[in-house]
Amino acid sequence: MIRLVYPFAAGLLFGAGLLLSGGANPAVVIGYLDLAGDWDPRLLVMVVGATVVHGPLFRRVARRAQPLHAPAFDHPRTGQVDARLVLGACLFGVGWGLSGLCLGPAFALLAVGRVEPALFVAALLAGMTGVDLLTAAASRRGRTDRRGPVHRLDALAWRKEELQR
Repeated sequence: MIRLVYPFAAGLLFGAGLLLSGGANPAVVIGYLDLAGDWDPRLLVMVVGATVVHGPLFRRVARRAQPLHAPAFDHPRTGQVDARLVLGACLFGVGWGLSGLCLGPAFALLAVGRVEPALFVAALLAGMTGVDLLTAAASRRGRTDRRGPVHRLDALAWRKEELQR
């Protein structure tokens, strides 16, 4: 049970930061991204504040041999920048700029009961599923990358196993 306390507390802190900074409001996000127009600096305060808190804590945690409540750190398998990473980052940026939502605020706004976040999350999940299906199809044809097919589902399966322990 203690394994769930820290992620829950981190989620509450993240959600509170989003709400206080306006990060869950698509109009604020689009205003922040509009550098040539009526720029809204509220999210910059959140980014700077989060960086000031995260930087020293990350260095402290990185010196540990293992996390407090897990057998090992879950680091990315590869540190290389490849076409998939760049394309995914570009698609994320375009989606964020067009909708004013990213994953955290979209899930937070689901609780409000508005249609827009639900459509965003549905489109996001459809896109993730489509990428996994294309990756699996490429793998069956013998074309796969270093990470192998359906790496996101592998990570979700690992996380499910961890929570069941």
